[in-house]
Amino acid sequence: MKFLRCALGFGATVLWLQVAVAADVFRVATYNLENYLLQPAGSRRAKSEESRAAVHAIIKAINADVLALQEVGGPEALQELRRALKAEGLDYPFWELVVGYDTNINLAILSRFPFTARRAHTNDSYLLAGRRFSVRRGFAEVAVKVNENYSFTLINAHLKSRVPVPEADHAEMRFEEARILRRKVEAAMASNPMTNLIVLGDLNDTKDSRPLRVLIGQGRSRLIDTRPAESSPPGADGTTATGQLGGVTWTYFYDREDSYQRVDYILLTPGMAREWVPHQSYVLSVSNWIVASDHRPVVAAFIARD
Repeated sequence: MKFLRCALGFGATVLWLQVAVAADVFRVATYNLENYLLQPAGSRRAKSEESRAAVHAIIKAINADVLALQEVGGPEALQELRRALKAEGLDYPFWELVVGYDTNINLAILSRFPFTARRAHTNDSYLLAGRRFSVRRGFAEVAVKVNENYSFTLINAHLKSRVPVPEADHAEMRFEEARILRRKVEAAMASNPMTNLIVLGDLNDTKDSRPLRVLIGQGRSRLIDTRPAESSPPGADGTTATGQLGGVTWTYFYDREDSYQRVDYILLTPGMAREWVPHQSYVLSVSNWIVASDHRPVVAAFIARD
């Protein structure tokens, strides 16, 4: 019986690999561009030409089909980025930009696939210590049509930073934003428990923090944390990047503390996790990553088949 179980397990693995090869594989990534501004805004400086060029090179290296971005300066900055990428052979004809309460840095989504729905969550608010606060960057939601038979929904988030502010505790503000985002996940799963939904972005906290715990949830509606490890980008010869489990997973360098942490995530509903390809998911590792941003992009691969 033990041999039979092993044989059946091996057969299932082979069948899964055959399906993965036969089906279309697409890649989704999240990347905080660290103040991708063409002009100064408040205390934020414009991003240098050298830094923008490094961003272009990194985005080209990961070659994602759908790309969630944080800290985009505005419409002009996003269109400059799209033009620069297209000049290098990377065309994203479909895009979304969401401007929240913090108008200096915005959420954006670039895609090779068309959107069948868009929703900018910019009016969410919460009460904290008797005061009402807006979700600072909002949430960007799109429904993506990969092909005639496969679609998924993506929510791009950039939770409140860990920079202290005088009006309230930044950790509590981040927790309240995470709770609002969690309610959106629960609403989507209530209508379809096996919905294909990806929640991703710069969540500005570690995996054991209160905001992450409340967002991930529990039980059958618990989100799956992809947690890929670092890898070099896919090769020009067609080889794929492989982020090994148990490897280095940090995504952000905090210079004030000289610390490296994982604060950028790709989280999946159980329905979406069925299509996830772990061995083709990774955190990008290249030598000049810090020239582009203080974050590193996270990439996850999926099979376009329910």
